[in-house]
Amino acid sequence: MNRKKLILSVLLVVFIVAAIVSFVRMPRQQSVSQLKYVPGKVTRPQKPSPAAVSDERKLRLDLLECPQNRFAGFRRNIFRPIFRDETKLPPPLPVLPKPVPPPPLPMPLVAPQPVAPQPPQVVRDMARFTFLGFLKKDNRKTIFLARDKEIILVRQGDKIAGNYEATTITDEALSIRSVADGSEMVIPLVENRPLAGQLR
Repeated sequence: MNRKKLILSVLLVVFIVAAIVSFVRMPRQQSVSQLKYVPGKVTRPQKPSPAAVSDERKLRLDLLECPQNRFAGFRRNIFRPIFRDETKLPPPLPVLPKPVPPPPLPMPLVAPQPVAPQPPQVVRDMARFTFLGFLKKDNRKTIFLARDKEIILVRQGDKIAGNYEATTITDEALSIRSVADGSEMVIPLVENRPLAGQLR
């Protein structure tokens, strides 16, 4: 507690000393016996005397009348190499002959590929059809075939593509006969697969 009182008293003394010093150093208004300028009177600026103006503003025309010297020509070639060795050119490189292209390689003899035998017309015609499914009603089956975004219904005895007749329809296979030559073909029925079978 005594320490706090001591600090407070020291700070109070410092404050009093600072207040006294600031009061002593405070500027005070002073007065003069006679004014330099009379209030309300207009004063004109005084012009400097001609003697005070320096001669530096004088235009010197004599500097423009100096004779112009003509160019007497160059005395030194500034483009000359500094070292004498630079004037010696290196010997030209020998011209190499153009390389001779290698002879073309003989073309390997390619054995002709055997041409795959074309499948019969009936196989190509049936490959354009896709089996979608079948419907059995009153012991009579109807199969659904798709060709070129067209759905065709086929029952036993109906013609397919105008040249083939459906002779037998079972759950596993479709038998067709060609109207032109009488050849028969058995096609296994697999959903969403093109029709493909074997000739008898």
